[in-house]
Amino acid sequence: MSSPGATSSPLGSLKPKRKTKKKHFVQQKVEVFRASDPVLSVLMWGVNHSINDLSQVPVPVMLLPDDFKASSKIKVINHLYNKENLPGQFKFKEYCPQVFRNLRERFGIEDQDYQVSLACSSPIKDEEGNCVGLLLISCDRTLVVKEISGEEVEEMHNILSEYHQHVVTCHGSTLLPQFLAMYRVTVESEDTYLLVMRNMFSHRLHIHRKYDLKGSPLSREASFKERVKELPTYKDADFRNNMQKVYVSEEEKEKIIDKLNRDTEFLVRMRIMDYSLLLGIHDAERAEREEEEEMESSYEEEEEENGLGVAVCSTSPHGIAGYMNSFKPMGPGEFDPYVDMYAIQSAVGAPRREVYFMGLIDVLTQYDTKKKAAHAARAVKHGAGAEISTVHPEQYAKRFKDFVAKIVA
Repeated sequence: MSSPGATSSPLGSLKPKRKTKKKHFVQQKVEVFRASDPVLSVLMWGVNHSINDLSQVPVPVMLLPDDFKASSKIKVINHLYNKENLPGQFKFKEYCPQVFRNLRERFGIEDQDYQVSLACSSPIKDEEGNCVGLLLISCDRTLVVKEISGEEVEEMHNILSEYHQHVVTCHGSTLLPQFLAMYRVTVESEDTYLLVMRNMFSHRLHIHRKYDLKGSPLSREASFKERVKELPTYKDADFRNNMQKVYVSEEEKEKIIDKLNRDTEFLVRMRIMDYSLLLGIHDAERAEREEEEEMESSYEEEEEENGLGVAVCSTSPHGIAGYMNSFKPMGPGEFDPYVDMYAIQSAVGAPRREVYFMGLIDVLTQYDTKKKAAHAARAVKHGAGAEISTVHPEQYAKRFKDFVAKIVA
């Protein structure tokens, strides 16, 4: 498309095609709820707009190499609509829209459900997050939105084609993060890069204990500052000190190890390391006690207010978890594998009745020059034969797999 005021020229057809699609907003179809943070407001607006746009575009028969480089941009200047909700001017960019659309489909996520999960109510900040920058959870608790760096955007582009092929090959059965979209939000000339993933934890089952595990021989343990949080993220030394184990059936253990072998082979091929096993534990017996106490408390409060003794109903989930409304209510320790894809039930006869949520996180760290330098420095300090934290991707994968095999009982 010619820029405004440009004259037509016979040479116009010889100009190289734009790699990105750029648009100017005309009219918003659906009002997006207000978020106090302007970046969140633009994210919600952008997700709503991009999914509406994609719904008008036929699904391609197959993805092409250019789809892994494509992007869609929109720039809004001095708009006159929805002024209370959105900043005066902003930009929204979606990376590789057709690729992520295809990934969402392979992970069993409908675009309309994804849209409702992110755009109908503001994502909430995860107060327990340990990362720098934003870490958000969608209103229905099925998605995580993580702020990433420009370098991580580049790394995502580097692995996206291979990652997509890996997801195709394993039919979406993986411990890797389920990457669902990647965006850039620009407000007041500040760029914020956001990566959307499926929440590895449950949208409804409470996590009672959480670990970030690398299988490191060094003393990784939670700091005092971390320990005083409501839900601390414990580490390797804490895991060993608590004599924690993951009690699953032989069949489930075999599935975990198979997935782990495939996933670490992919990570080694991509020269990726420093990833962790995120482990969340839901204690079903504790949840039952908590639910009984909560019901008694709700009953008493309601009885005091109106003398009727009617229990308070919780808000129904929507978005990706919305279809659950048509099913019978679930109790403590029960989950639907369609939504809680990282969940594993403890084995019959295990010491405790638990549900484990296990997945690989922080998979965008490649073994680059910086890592090689750190490896060399540690080798000098500890000796070439000493076990050290920073190792080659192949060594890291082997150590990691050996560790997981030991903790899964």
